[in-house]
Amino acid sequence: MPERLAEMLLDLWTPLIILWITLPPCIYMAPTNQSQVLMSGSPLEINSLGEEQRILNRSKRGWVWNQMFVLEEFSGPEPILVGRLHTDLDPGSKKIKYILSGDGAGTIFQINDVTGDIHAIKRLDREEKAEYTLTAQAVDWETSKPLEPPSEFIIKVQDINDNAPEFLNGPYHATVPEMSILGTSVTNVTATDADDPVYGNSAKLVYSILEGQPYFSIEPETAIIKTALPNMDREAKEEYLVVIQAKDMGGHSGGLSGTTTLTVTLTDVNDNPPKFAQSLYHFSVPEDVVLGTAIGRVKANDQDIGENAQSSYDIIDGDGTALFEITSDAQAQDGIIRLRKPLDFETKKSYTLKVEAANVHIDPRFSGRGPFKDTATVKIVVEDADEPPVFSSPTYLLEVHENAALNSVIGQVTARDPDITSSPIRFSIDRHTDLERQFNINADDGKITLATPLDRELSVWHNITIIATEIRNHSQISRVPVAIKVLDVNDNAPEFASEYEAFLCENGKPGQVIQTVSAMDKDDPKNGHYFLYSLLPEMVNNPNFTIKKNEDNSLSILAKHNGFNRQKQEVYLLPIIISDSGNPPLSSTSTLTIRVCGCSNDGVVQSCNVEAYVLPIGLSMGALIAILACIILLLVIVVLFVTLRRHKNEPLIIKDDEDVRENIIRYDDEGGGEEDTEAFDIATLQNPDGINGFLPRKDIKPDLQFMPRQGLAPVPNGVDVDEFINVRLHEADNDPTAPPYDSIQIYGYEGRGSVAGSLSSLESTTSDSDQNFDYLSDWGPRFKRLGELYSVGESDKET
Repeated sequence: MPERLAEMLLDLWTPLIILWITLPPCIYMAPTNQSQVLMSGSPLEINSLGEEQRILNRSKRGWVWNQMFVLEEFSGPEPILVGRLHTDLDPGSKKIKYILSGDGAGTIFQINDVTGDIHAIKRLDREEKAEYTLTAQAVDWETSKPLEPPSEFIIKVQDINDNAPEFLNGPYHATVPEMSILGTSVTNVTATDADDPVYGNSAKLVYSILEGQPYFSIEPETAIIKTALPNMDREAKEEYLVVIQAKDMGGHSGGLSGTTTLTVTLTDVNDNPPKFAQSLYHFSVPEDVVLGTAIGRVKANDQDIGENAQSSYDIIDGDGTALFEITSDAQAQDGIIRLRKPLDFETKKSYTLKVEAANVHIDPRFSGRGPFKDTATVKIVVEDADEPPVFSSPTYLLEVHENAALNSVIGQVTARDPDITSSPIRFSIDRHTDLERQFNINADDGKITLATPLDRELSVWHNITIIATEIRNHSQISRVPVAIKVLDVNDNAPEFASEYEAFLCENGKPGQVIQTVSAMDKDDPKNGHYFLYSLLPEMVNNPNFTIKKNEDNSLSILAKHNGFNRQKQEVYLLPIIISDSGNPPLSSTSTLTIRVCGCSNDGVVQSCNVEAYVLPIGLSMGALIAILACIILLLVIVVLFVTLRRHKNEPLIIKDDEDVRENIIRYDDEGGGEEDTEAFDIATLQNPDGINGFLPRKDIKPDLQFMPRQGLAPVPNGVDVDEFINVRLHEADNDPTAPPYDSIQIYGYEGRGSVAGSLSSLESTTSDSDQNFDYLSDWGPRFKRLGELYSVGESDKET
């Protein structure tokens, strides 16, 4: 404690001494008993409270101010005396009153208005407020009139070391590569001290490491952390905890300190090679495994992490390099061995591979540590599996003549069981490839025979599939395609390539080529087609035409003379025999039709009909067709015009006099007239639908939908026929969709003024003598039949 008090006193008096040296000659400060005196006046006297006074002469009267100092964090039973105010106007008669105002006046600082003593009544903290600006004034005690102008002075709070250093950004984290050299910079830290950095050593910090040695060191002034050991290995220890201390007072005894932690993580570098977990790996695989299947995995461990641990795998030696391959799995960091080509247990039962794992990313700084790779041996054992039959060839090509006999052998396929047990094989044809069942196969020896006749001209190739099945295990099946080519034989006679029709001009010249024809043969001889043309034996001396064979295997027909006349003979038929060069040769007779036509002078055919002679000279066939087309068009226009004239547009709304659904005939018969309103109801003359403003449409059906009726059942014995008819009548009346959509109307009014008289019996006489219907026969055949009916009725009554 004595040492601590001495340091505080030293810190307190050092600025006062400096201020003493730098003050002007007119100012003098004499701190006595921890008090400071500020005086004004001319001359100014400053009393040192028990010490002798010094008098400084001034040229101008007024307040002479100086800074006052007070220690922070000072606490005691009594207020601390900061200083004293005095003026030379004060004769000591107590007529002067001192007034203090400004920062903290009355709350922090208190002045004795008689003596001018200033006291601090509260504990001060420099870190909260470092100085206070106050105003002092001397006034008359009685009148409170200012005796001097007010003047300002400053009270500074003097710092003491009461704040420890703090690491505001801690705790810290840093990384450094493993295997770094000595003195590699890791990071730096910073601490702050709230004390005054100018006054004393309260804010002078010194850094040190409390924990983390001997791995790391720190610069005392700059706080830079560095590695203290070389070649630190991440694989040995990855993370380090360093405790750092910052101490003020320059690190001397009695200073305050603060600590923080720094976590240092070593980052990985590729300083370790891959290493297989075992030097020999064993795998087994069935011989029928699918290509590309993973057989096994090998892995080389690497103590490094991330990309530094990535390894590539290769097969560098062994007897199975052509059958197997290895790929690298980037996620699992292992090598996957896959099958590259098919295996055969009967051929080879085991394979040996030499596999290498090498780092992908190599750090050249550590290349001297040796090769970053490792090797291992892989033994693969092939297991026997029940394999399907194997054909002697992957495909078969067979040939057969189209005239081959039924059940003749076309060819043979063979297959064997590759297993040691060697199961017998049964052969069959996949009938999906032979829908017409044209071929058969012997199930035991695989011989393919012909089942139906073949025709090369219909199909040259037949592709079928042969199935081989093990007898002992029907699930083992193999298939092979068989292509059967049908060979040609000369079984088709040649004929004209198309239907030829030749035209011969009447004014043609002898030797003129009338037509050139060619032949075709459905057969396909190896040396190509060669045709022979000839006329029938009885047509060899034909006086009209002759033939000539051309080099291109075609035939020209020539006219022997001129002067052909279509009036005498319009058409000539020329039979021609066509023979091929097959063995044996085949021939056929084709007939060429030659028409005699009228031609122009340059040989252009104009007409080949005999009737053409009666046509006017100078009109061509095109002109005649055009004239005929115009006539037909005019006739069509006339017919359409007449039809439109006769057509009557019927209105959509049905009216009384146009309702085609009733056969209404009006008669000018005399009746009761409109005056007779008692004989019948006049409303019956009106259309019930028209009353409501609705008239039926005859171009559409009623809106009501037809309800399907049950079929008419036969009338059983004993059923009332009248009731049956009434039921059917009711159904018909309630079916609005049934044609002809009629409605029943009553016509009681016949009109009056008819010349022919009335046919109604309402007003007829009741005497039998007056009923004579012979006159109806004069009205026509229709009324004659009506008269006969009435006459028969009268005669019946008399009888």
